[in-house]
Amino acid sequence: MNILMIEDNHSVCEMMAMFFKKQNWDYGFAYDGVAAEEKFNQDPAKWDIILLDLNLPKKDGMQVAADIRRVSSTVPLIMLTARDTESDQVLGLEIGADDYVTKPFSAITLVARIKALYRRSQLAQGPADHHDGAADSFDVVTKHFKMNTKTREVYLYNQAIPDLTPKEFDLLKTMASKPRQVFTREQLLQLVWDYEYYGDERTVDAHIKKLRQKLEDLGPQVIKTVWGVGYKFDDEAD
Repeated sequence: MNILMIEDNHSVCEMMAMFFKKQNWDYGFAYDGVAAEEKFNQDPAKWDIILLDLNLPKKDGMQVAADIRRVSSTVPLIMLTARDTESDQVLGLEIGADDYVTKPFSAITLVARIKALYRRSQLAQGPADHHDGAADSFDVVTKHFKMNTKTREVYLYNQAIPDLTPKEFDLLKTMASKPRQVFTREQLLQLVWDYEYYGDERTVDAHIKKLRQKLEDLGPQVIKTVWGVGYKFDDEAD
């Protein structure tokens, strides 16, 4: 794994470097928003995980996140933030972060989050170097929706769904695999995020909102809110 950590606190970077080395991970650091974008844009495909502090000099972390997402819609992105307000965290998720960790954080917890997100992103991508008859099949199919979980091809109303992040892909897969089943937010946290989120349900709401925005121009909305319960996937409407 190759990690880009964007963090202006050198002591935090030095601490995390020790943990990265212990995991045998490659890593790089950027200490301000401008340097971070320059480093990322030199070779976006190089990085497997981005760790991004929101409070950065020269360029705000929110803007850096948005700029990274314009270059790559799929690179897994974890926000590191001392901002403890719900609006900041939700805004970061809506911009395109897959996860966030509030400072001060445990290095062991952050490593666990990195592993979980990376594992989920790899499962979502599947093998990309085999092109045979199986690549043309879709393993999640409903009335107006089809998904190939190996090639990450996703179609709704015969139109490709563009630029899904790993978490958006996982959300769609989880709900579309059981159409019309209502999932509570707690269930989606367990199934999609793969570790305890301590009841932080706004994470699900923020990702659902972003996902709906990507689907809204393709036809009738298929992610339905079941008030007081959660969400379901339902594409039965014509």
